[in-house]
Amino acid sequence: MTTDSRENDRVYWHSRRGMLEIDVKLMPFAKEVYPTLNDKDKATYQRLLEEEDTQLFAWVLQREVPEDTALCQMMKRILRFARESHT
Repeated sequence: MTTDSRENDRVYWHSRRGMLEIDVKLMPFAKEVYPTLNDKDKATYQRLLEEEDTQLFAWVLQREVPEDTALCQMMKRILRFARESHT
């Protein structure tokens, strides 16, 4: 297993939070999109995973938006991917 595939697997499993609303958005994104991101965007996604589940829940349900511009853009990208992949 390569370093990249180990990292991708680790990020995928860190994307699993145990809350369905979060998992259905983050896990497919982590599996399908994360491996294609550039290093800067990968770092942003990993920062996103450091957030508390309650905060991620609010962002996923679009009740709030991240104050951090990079995290906000990443959440928009995740939500857009979720919308487009379920149509």
